[in-house]
Amino acid sequence: MPRMKAAVFVEKNRIVLEDRPIPDVGPTDALIRVTTTTICGTDIHILKGQFPVAKGLIVGHEPVGVVEKLGSQVKGYREGQRVIAGAITPSGHSYACLCGCSSQDGPGTQHGYTAMGGWKLGNTIDGCQAEYVLVPDAMVNLSPIPDGLTDDEVLMCPDIMSTGFSASERGKVRIGDTVVVFALGPIGLCAVAGARLKGATTIIGVDTIPARQAVARKLGASHIVDFKAGDPVQQIMELTDGRGVDVAIEALGTQSTFESALRVLRPGGTLSSLGVYSNDLKVPLDAFSAGLGDKTIVTTLCPGGKERMRRLLEVVASGRADLKPLVTHHYKLDDIEAAYDLFANQRDGVMKISITP
Repeated sequence: MPRMKAAVFVEKNRIVLEDRPIPDVGPTDALIRVTTTTICGTDIHILKGQFPVAKGLIVGHEPVGVVEKLGSQVKGYREGQRVIAGAITPSGHSYACLCGCSSQDGPGTQHGYTAMGGWKLGNTIDGCQAEYVLVPDAMVNLSPIPDGLTDDEVLMCPDIMSTGFSASERGKVRIGDTVVVFALGPIGLCAVAGARLKGATTIIGVDTIPARQAVARKLGASHIVDFKAGDPVQQIMELTDGRGVDVAIEALGTQSTFESALRVLRPGGTLSSLGVYSNDLKVPLDAFSAGLGDKTIVTTLCPGGKERMRRLLEVVASGRADLKPLVTHHYKLDDIEAAYDLFANQRDGVMKISITP
């Protein structure tokens, strides 16, 4: 049986490179030869045992590659075609999909709520930090890469670009809005770009790392708040002349950033949460106006599917969002363990790592 190299979750604090069989292709699947992938913050939650996955699972959910083999029922694609698939791979026919919430199409959604919905790759099925990945429901999930775009240019589309942009979409950012983004990691930086595309004219980024602050300005941030220079809530209220912001985007997943995002909202404002939380959240009574402030809290799971990917690829091709600066390091798949060590410990100014088999 043909074999491949793959990054496998062995146990808490251990993701290692192993030799695995190349997957068999079912009728509606596509086997993708991975040309580039990356490590996500959620993979670090898996590594640290903060998000449960089965031992022995191949991790990773951001594939860029080439169609190696198509299932017998897959139409409209060809072998050798460059494609991406979203981190979220909906079936297209579940109750969640038919209700217009395809990101929640996961095991059990026919019978009840599933916490991570349609996130299957590297969560409930083998993922793409490998030489090959099997993409389920290929006709729903594969999106061809436009000619002229490099792997690094489209690498953000499967997850963090889709997630970051969705913060403004779910938060209903309008032309002329004031938006704050708490934490300028890769997803937060994509949220800055998304807020600008949606029409926000004042965008405040909150972070203390100069390199991330600089990228945020390039992507559309008009103001930067360094939380080490003082209370970020006070700084933001001063920047908005006491009015508060229309939409606060929380992109880190901590109690403190969630609470700060709630405190800087104008009356009737929206907190758009992107964070993956590892503990229970508390909603302070005063910050929530005792439930009487007409405030809205919305959450988002990265939208997936081929139409979502097509739209994001069009944004990249148009030049309206240049996310290449987010790729700061390049590693071979053979060195995936060293890449995880770098990313997990946030050394050397790392934002995103391009991983190539």
